[in-house]
Amino acid sequence: MDNLSAEELARTIDHTLLKPDATGEQIAHLCTEARRYRFAAVCVNPTHVKQCVQLLRDTDVAVCTVVGFPLGATLTEVKVFEAERVVDEGAGEVDMVMNVGALKSRDHGLVERDVAAVAQACHHRDALLKVIIEAALLTDSEKEIACRLAKVAGADFVKTSTGFGPGGATVEDVALMRRVVGPTVGVKAAGGIRTCAAARAMIAAGANRIGTSSGVRIMQEAGQV
Repeated sequence: MDNLSAEELARTIDHTLLKPDATGEQIAHLCTEARRYRFAAVCVNPTHVKQCVQLLRDTDVAVCTVVGFPLGATLTEVKVFEAERVVDEGAGEVDMVMNVGALKSRDHGLVERDVAAVAQACHHRDALLKVIIEAALLTDSEKEIACRLAKVAGADFVKTSTGFGPGGATVEDVALMRRVVGPTVGVKAAGGIRTCAAARAMIAAGANRIGTSSGVRIMQEAGQV
């Protein structure tokens, strides 16, 4: 998968704008870029889902949004409500933040129930669920546990980072996550991926989605202008 063509590389990219001050004009520009390069998805905050759905209605670019973001410390029922609302508004993919504090407290039952409840809400509406483990806050053992819990709870992907934590994606974390979840669950690398070389390195390590705000730069470096 690391020998992807530029067009295939584009189909791994979640073109991302999650800044709190993002304007409607900036979101529209994000969608224009996603349409041009045929990215896999745009990833935006929930308030922008409707706009993106309208702008990308006649494309194969998915609309992805975030739940319990960026801390993961929201009550499960709030995450479920948020997931139901954004999917009803047209989001086809949801990136939720795991309850990292519960994981580090070894309350694995809470973590699994939290993910399972959101997974059920998403899957009932035919949406994908990606679970952000915020790897930079975890030990390798905790990363393994987080991935196993997410897989058992029904996640479609595990994701390295929010991009708002103390660190982003690393090749080592992606490889660990891929090893733990096996071939049936996706791995999304996100946070600090700004070059084509970095994106390809993540894919070589086992990622099949790349979350980045540098999608256009990556494609230009890949030879797509």
